[in-house]
Amino acid sequence: MDRPRIDPGHPALASLLGRWRGTTRLEPGPWGPERSVDAEMTFTLVAGGLAVVQSYRHTEPDGGHFEGHGIFTVDPDRQDVFWYYVNSMSPAPAAPARCTWHDGVLQVERHTGAGSTRHTLSVSEGLLLDIAELRRDDPSGTDLRDRSAANGAADSYKPFMTSRYRRDPGAPQAG
Repeated sequence: MDRPRIDPGHPALASLLGRWRGTTRLEPGPWGPERSVDAEMTFTLVAGGLAVVQSYRHTEPDGGHFEGHGIFTVDPDRQDVFWYYVNSMSPAPAAPARCTWHDGVLQVERHTGAGSTRHTLSVSEGLLLDIAELRRDDPSGTDLRDRSAANGAADSYKPFMTSRYRRDPGAPQAG
């Protein structure tokens, strides 16, 4: 079977492989007050190089935790990246999201009737930056991407979580 492989040379995912530790800054919202928490992210090559599994976990000051797990794979027809992600707070998405890859930045948007989430991942000078942003869509279910706000500007994304990581020095290096 001739399927696209995600080997250490694959441009969209190769730099992510490995174990990362750092902090996540959460903006204030229904999930709680503004805070910084210890966080860990791992990206593991699986299925004979056909996919990368992502695991995220952060620990709250009270000992509680949040976790999420994703799988990245390459669309064999278009050679771009798909991402399917579930976490301990949100319902599972109906389908994977298509990622974009440009100048070393992997970005994905997921849309539901309640809103949209945009994730941006990049690695530069040994720092993994993961930014998650939210955009509230119209309560009627109409996606505001297709409408203008009262002031003529489209509704924009607002930061939700910003994570900064360094490779775990005790973890084996990928690639």
